This record gives sequence, C-alpha cells and structure tokens, in this order.
Amino acid sequence: MKPSILVARAIFPETLARLSEHFEVESNQVDHIFTPQELAAKLQGKHGLLCTGSARVDATQLAQTPMLRAVANMAVGYDNLDLAACTAHQVMATNTPDVLNQTTADFAWALLMATARRVTEAEHWLRAGNWEKWSYDAFLGADIHGATLGILGMGRIGQAIARRSSGFDMQVLYHNRSRLSESQEAYANNARYVSKQELLATADHLVLILPYSAQTHHAIGAPELAMMKPSATLVNVARGGIVDDAALIAALRQKKIAAAGLDVFEGEPKFHPDFLTLENVVLTPHIASASESTRRAMAECAADNLIAALTHQKPPNLLNP
Repeated sequence: MKPSILVARAIFPETLARLSEHFEVESNQVDHIFTPQELAAKLQGKHGLLCTGSARVDATQLAQTPMLRAVANMAVGYDNLDLAACTAHQVMATNTPDVLNQTTADFAWALLMATARRVTEAEHWLRAGNWEKWSYDAFLGADIHGATLGILGMGRIGQAIARRSSGFDMQVLYHNRSRLSESQEAYANNARYVSKQELLATADHLVLILPYSAQTHHAIGAPELAMMKPSATLVNVARGGIVDDAALIAALRQKKIAAAGLDVFEGEPKFHPDFLTLENVVLTPHIASASESTRRAMAECAADNLIAALTHQKPPNLLNP
C-alpha cells in the first residue's frame, strides 16, 4: 500500500502526476489556504506533507498528526517549520535550496534598478496622463554603475547578487554572521567584509538576503535606517519581518533614505497599507523566484525530498538529520 501525502497548495500537474506514482495523493489545486485546524484535519492519516511557507508546522500541529513522517517545504526559507519540534516528533523536514539562487539574484537586480531609477514611479505618472514635455529634472534617480553595493546576508544568493555587480563597476561590501573565504569573496566581485554599522553607513544600495529568525527579526529598524545615507536605496528579497515595515514607511516618508524595493512584507500577503501612499517604493508580491523553470525546479526538488524520505532514503535537502 502506498504512503499517503497531502500537497497543501496548488502545484504543477506534472509534479502531482510524479508524486502519484509513489503515493496516495490528496491535492489542493483550488489553492485554498488551510487554517491550522484545517491543515491538522487534512493531515490525519497522512505520512507526508508538501507545503509552502503558508503552512505552519510546529509542536501543536505535530501533536495532532502522529502518522506524519516527512515535510517537504517548497522554498529555501523554512521559518514556517519548527525544526526542534519536527525532530522531537521524528519528522524529517526539507527545503529547496540552490535551485532558485540565480533567478532570485536576477530579480534582486531588477528590483534594485527599478528602485534606484524610479521606474514604477515614472510609469504610474506616465499612465496617469501627466507627460507633456521632457524636463531636465524629471525623475532623477541614483546611478548603479560605480556605486557601492551593500549586501546583508552573504549566502549563495547574496554571492550571486554580488557577482552580477561586476558588470556595473561597483564596489561590494557585505556583512554576514561569518566572513566568507578568500575564494568566495573573489567570486563575489571581490566583496569586502565590514561591520553592519559600516555597511549601513557606506552602501549606496543595500540588498537584504538573510534568513528570517528570531535573531534577524527587525534587523533593519529605525536605528539602522537612521545610519543609512539619505541618498541610499534598500531592497528586500529575503523575508518579511527582517525589516520593521512601519519604521521603513516613516523613513521613506521623511526622506531619511531615498527609496526602497520590497518583494516581501511582514504578515504577507497582507501588508502595511501606508506603503500604497508612498511614491518612493517599488512593491512586488513575493515573486523573486518566479520564473517558470525555477518554480518547476523547486516543485521537483520538493518532490525528490518527499519521495526519498518516504522510501527509506535520506532526502537530498534534509534540514534536521
């Protein structure tokens, strides 16, 4: 008899078909977001779960699902999974690293350039029918080329972002929990390790790409924003909660920094409504990994993890060995 799994969000039909070769699959192609109570009910009798960040798997949830043996998170981040609780309940937890590094780095650059050059602000102005003449001071933004790029969080994605800066003749500064090796720094366009304070004070364009945790909650708040240049831009393609959104809104409104580009928000998909009152912010709905090839690779990676976990093999991306 095949193990039984729940696929908690809509996914590519080809991935569902592959999973069906190994498991009895209950899918959710209508893409309803389960409440914790609904998720617990759906997981009764299930051995595996394929989910995204919208599903919280913690001690309370695991206590109600004694047959669960593996959780495959279709994301590189896993702040929705309580790893200690998973380990205590002997549940393997996995994620999908590496397959989205390059696509996310591409998008970070798209957001960085749109923010620095005021692309969406100018487009909204044009669409509103305001363009009557060319003007020397219309939508003056900040140069990317020759500027200083700061990266907070220098894992694989951060290094990929830094590497792209070589074509723009940028100096790269970074801060991380630990310094990279010399070869990694060389790969990342000769990135230079600095303190967080120096990073904030020096960067012309600051990109956030660190994992979310209790330690990184509001890593960028009012005190940190006050350290930045008034001409600086900030881009967040990491996780909501790393930035204190209310403090960022205040800083943008008061022109303490020039602009921000945000792909993630506290409490998403809900977000602070005051962002919509600002012109100097670019907003996107958590789409940094959203190329078709990458999302398909993420789905297949999650499937690989779940198949391995429930067929007595070690999952390729086991988080709690």
